[in-house]
Amino acid sequence: QVQLVESGGGLVQPGGSLRLSCAASGFTFSMYAMSWYRQAPGKERELVAHITNAGGSTNYADSVKGRFTISRDNPKNTIYLQMNSLKPEDTAVYYCTAHSLFTSQTYWGQGTQVTVSS
Repeated sequence: QVQLVESGGGLVQPGGSLRLSCAASGFTFSMYAMSWYRQAPGKERELVAHITNAGGSTNYADSVKGRFTISRDNPKNTIYLQMNSLKPEDTAVYYCTAHSLFTSQTYWGQGTQVTVSS
């Protein structure tokens, strides 16, 4: 059974930091590229950050470049999103996704809420 379990969300003040984690199970983690998406109320879901299966390449949305860092630990089947200098506009539900290298298969987690507010 495939599972992607996000954690680490919460309430933080503007300028603060959070670290999201996503623990994966039920598939060959090292054969999947991974991403973080987010969806704010009333807005479409957007890609935040992407990392290749071996972690050698990353990409970020322009809105988070220089503030967010995606990483992965393949032996632990886990990815992370370090979020610094958080802004109110970063408030959203953040989702972890897994993308197969060989098929169109994509898995989604249930999401974790991040709220940036004073």
